[in-house]
Amino acid sequence: MEYLHAIATRFRATAPVADYWSLRLVSEETEHLAVRQGVTEPSALGSSLGAMLTLVQGGGIGYGATSDLSPAGLAAAWARAAGWAERHARLGLFGADRYPRSSLRADYASPVAEPWETLSLVDKLDLLHEACAALEIDPRIVDSSAWLGRRLVRQLLVTSDGGEVSHLSDQVSSGLMAVANAGSQTQTRTGGGADWGGQGGLERLAQVGFRADAQRVATEALALLDAPECPAGTRDLLLMPSQMILQIHESIGHPLELDRILGDERNYAGTSFVTPDMFGSYRYGSDLLNVTFDPRVPGELASAVADDEGTPAERQYLIRKGLLERPQGGRLSQARAGLPGVASARASAWDRPPIDRMANLNLEPGRDSLADLIARVERGVLMDTNRSWSIDDSRNKFQFGCELGRLIEDGELKGLVRNPGYRGISANFWRSLAGVGDASTREVRGVYTCGKGEPNQSIQVGHASPPALFRAVEVFGGGE
Repeated sequence: MEYLHAIATRFRATAPVADYWSLRLVSEETEHLAVRQGVTEPSALGSSLGAMLTLVQGGGIGYGATSDLSPAGLAAAWARAAGWAERHARLGLFGADRYPRSSLRADYASPVAEPWETLSLVDKLDLLHEACAALEIDPRIVDSSAWLGRRLVRQLLVTSDGGEVSHLSDQVSSGLMAVANAGSQTQTRTGGGADWGGQGGLERLAQVGFRADAQRVATEALALLDAPECPAGTRDLLLMPSQMILQIHESIGHPLELDRILGDERNYAGTSFVTPDMFGSYRYGSDLLNVTFDPRVPGELASAVADDEGTPAERQYLIRKGLLERPQGGRLSQARAGLPGVASARASAWDRPPIDRMANLNLEPGRDSLADLIARVERGVLMDTNRSWSIDDSRNKFQFGCELGRLIEDGELKGLVRNPGYRGISANFWRSLAGVGDASTREVRGVYTCGKGEPNQSIQVGHASPPALFRAVEVFGGGE
């Protein structure tokens, strides 16, 4: 961070006078290691360093991005931003006075107990080879993979109002995959942290069960080969946290993005079935549905002290007891819409401006144990781990497929079913919510790639959820 602070200090001393400016400096380092079928895959190393200058001047807003962090490079970025600000002043859809100013001074760093550098490259590859070999328990396992990754982001936001916000986000990811085949039937099972993104160091491998999960992953992939197809019809549905994170992401997270509601995304990522007049009165789900924007959960993928415009990040209810309270929108969108929002203006990299995004979006725990939820089902299906998804461009009608299903009959968990899927309509689905797991069942997970914006921004999102029970849902199998 010292290097970024030195650049920021030099820029402050020489920046021209303007109504307002912010400089966001971002350094990102990535590493990815993988072993497939006992063979070490080519490793991938990435490094990126640059800055985004935002300028409010003469009634307009302009951006200038650069990887040249010399005084001359930043001066050129200022000139470009000034040019765009002049155009915005003449042609913009809203006034520059709505752009948020920040004087926040704050620091954030991911909680790391065991740094990535603790293990050598040789040790990491040995670990991956061991995990990959542990998946190959039967000749019917025709493909096996194990992987590790690290993403380290250092970011410093400084503003002309004296703001200075530093973020250090350290993430370690991992995963296992086993593919089983018998004749025309192929089944895949993943685990070992594959859908369990979060901040932290190598201690996360134990938290997500990387070493211990290989036996379960391979055994379940094999068992699914002989399992019957998931039955079709209307049944109760019990979704495990690994599937709930995508259900929350697609049918709550995206519909509540304020820029989408305002129409900014209609030509690319779509619109939303939610309209501004719904906030404060619309019943999004049953009384059990409590959804929060919570940027302070330790280790969650998008935990932060502020958003990328320097707005302090605070926990807020988006949906409380089923009623829709507020959207996910940064201060600029809030000013445009006249609605309260959250600190959710985020950028994917130094060469992108912040837009309204999800950060940590969580389903709050209820009161039931997993056993209690199962006991309340007379005829249903438990589904685990997303495999496929489809949702319309207003984020209302959806269909999801999962890796694994289990029948539930008369309050008891029965055998496996393969190729389970379900479909519904967001506006009705959440109202059928009949049970939410307690705090002991909640898992803090995340989504690594969420795309939106033009030019595209792929960003990481945190989701925490317990298992959840829904009544009378249309379920189907692979033949449907």
